[in-house]
Amino acid sequence: MKSLWNDAEAAQLSGPLGPRVYTSRLLGRDKSLVLHGGGNTSVKLREKNLFGEDEDVLYVKGSGWDLETIEAQGFAPVKLDYVRRLASLPALSDPQMVNELATHTLRAGAPAPSIETILHAILPHKYVDHTHADAVLSVSNSPDGEKRIRDIYGERAVVIPYLMAGFDLAAYCAREFPKQATRGTVGMVLLSHGVFSFAGDARESYELMIELVSLAEKYLAAQKAWSIGLPPSPAPAFKREEAAKLRHEVSRAAGFPLLCLCNDSPRFLGFARHPQVGRISQRGPATPDHVIRTKPLPMLGRDVAAFGKAYRDYFETNAKHAKEPKTILDPAPRMALDPELGLAAFGRSAKDTRIVEDLYEHTVEVILRAEALGGWQALEAKHIFDIEYWDLEQAKLKKGGSAPAFAGEVALVTGAASGIGKACAEAFLKRGAAVVGLDRNPAIETLFKRPDYLGVVCDLTSAAAISVAMDAAVKRFGGVDMLVLNAGIFPSSAPVQSIASDAWRSAMTVNVEASLLVMQAAHPLLKLAPRGGRVVVIGSRNVPAPGPGAAAYSASKAALNQLARVAALEWAKDGIRINTIHPDSVYDTALWTEEVLASRAKAYSMTVEQYKKRNLLKTEVASKDVAEMAAEMCGALFAKTTAAQVPVDGGTEKLV
Repeated sequence: MKSLWNDAEAAQLSGPLGPRVYTSRLLGRDKSLVLHGGGNTSVKLREKNLFGEDEDVLYVKGSGWDLETIEAQGFAPVKLDYVRRLASLPALSDPQMVNELATHTLRAGAPAPSIETILHAILPHKYVDHTHADAVLSVSNSPDGEKRIRDIYGERAVVIPYLMAGFDLAAYCAREFPKQATRGTVGMVLLSHGVFSFAGDARESYELMIELVSLAEKYLAAQKAWSIGLPPSPAPAFKREEAAKLRHEVSRAAGFPLLCLCNDSPRFLGFARHPQVGRISQRGPATPDHVIRTKPLPMLGRDVAAFGKAYRDYFETNAKHAKEPKTILDPAPRMALDPELGLAAFGRSAKDTRIVEDLYEHTVEVILRAEALGGWQALEAKHIFDIEYWDLEQAKLKKGGSAPAFAGEVALVTGAASGIGKACAEAFLKRGAAVVGLDRNPAIETLFKRPDYLGVVCDLTSAAAISVAMDAAVKRFGGVDMLVLNAGIFPSSAPVQSIASDAWRSAMTVNVEASLLVMQAAHPLLKLAPRGGRVVVIGSRNVPAPGPGAAAYSASKAALNQLARVAALEWAKDGIRINTIHPDSVYDTALWTEEVLASRAKAYSMTVEQYKKRNLLKTEVASKDVAEMAAEMCGALFAKTTAAQVPVDGGTEKLV
């Protein structure tokens, strides 16, 4: 492991907290040290209070901040002397400890101090760094792990047996650290948890962390336990319906929709096919911080229903160990290992599934290295249960509040690169859904840069291309729950006798046949939607009230409307509801070029401005207006409605 220190970078962060911020970010950059909010750093500073008196302040990483991107305001300032005194108490519940830390934080609006604040306070050094280094965990979670750690570090590190983070751990360290520490001590290892480094200088503390972790890496290499290969594992053809069935069963067991990310990389497949996967994957997480998100259940053959039962059994077994089972909010496993899917990571959001994926990628390496040292050994089951049903963990879940309307669900929108389609993607993202956007425009891929969006370039007139897009959607998010059929074209205006055959065929192909192909591909997935499938068809006012010069467009939209009506009849038995929106006067879309707009206005003997507001309310209808209706049609308000046709057009005289 190499130091990432750069003098020029360090100089850009000034002020008392500048060095602390910089080295925290350096630690956060290395995923073998810190992942997704894990790890802690702190600095002790002497500052003057309002009375001009010197006061010792501990700045410790605040809850909710990630080391890789932390800012100065991400550190919570607490009264150092008071926090140190807490460690001398004979007992203190963790909720009480959190209260004391909160009431002795010196800045209003500061984040909640880390649960390990007291531990940082009792260490007699200005800078303290704490990581969950993969290499150190690999050694400590192997046979004779404590002895190995002591052999590696000698007097350079104090070694502490596993205790759950919180007051008891801090109080134990306050008693034990002075007994073990010598003048040569530069770190501390918490077995099955992580490693600390400390010094009077930010760079020195950071580079001591690099040195301590490097020693563990060198030890593993010397024991031939560093780079562990797995047999080649070529990925089989992805079976999206099986993946969707798995997600359906897990969501049913959890009691709410979950997204599912499938990763069939050679590493995950190789691990899922490991001859001892049933043993090594069930012994616990690499570190306690990962308990909630990396509790795997290997798949039981190819029987997803059996997996769902195992999932529910796991829930019930865990519940028996809780002090107050009725307060348990969400103890279910968040991942599965499968010989064909590789890793299946579950979560209520795409961010959650990515976190599970990242955490377990490192867990695999830790497990394999510990196995090479003689056998992977993680926390005892009782420790895992203690963490899972920890007062603070349950309080955190309760504090999370209600989930967004479409949390854990997936919306697929065709023609999503612009206009109504793009607005629909935004509307579903706003409501917490993961969104898959399909469009022939390459801009679809980068339309939104966020983990809950997947843009796929797709020729919607090709069944093969649609199948590839559906595979991508299911691999990333687990299924399709909501489908918005928006893609369409508006041929140039022409009277019936002058319609070109190519224009007619193009309108029918894009506006009708493409939607049919998407519906056919999506149907098996919509059947497996945890809350029932929903389809919204973006029709047109031209269906009930066609205008002159738009025969090809009107006929194609009418055909699409009939297709939706028949599908509503046939798919109701599958729990799928289908509703149609008939927009009009929506001019911020790709369909309405200046040429088309001028042509349509001329057909009505109007100016362009008159044509834009020719509805009863004399208003312009925007893409966002249609998108909001599409999203609502997929929500609770329309839960008992199917085959409806709703105008969003400002009022059309012909239809009143």
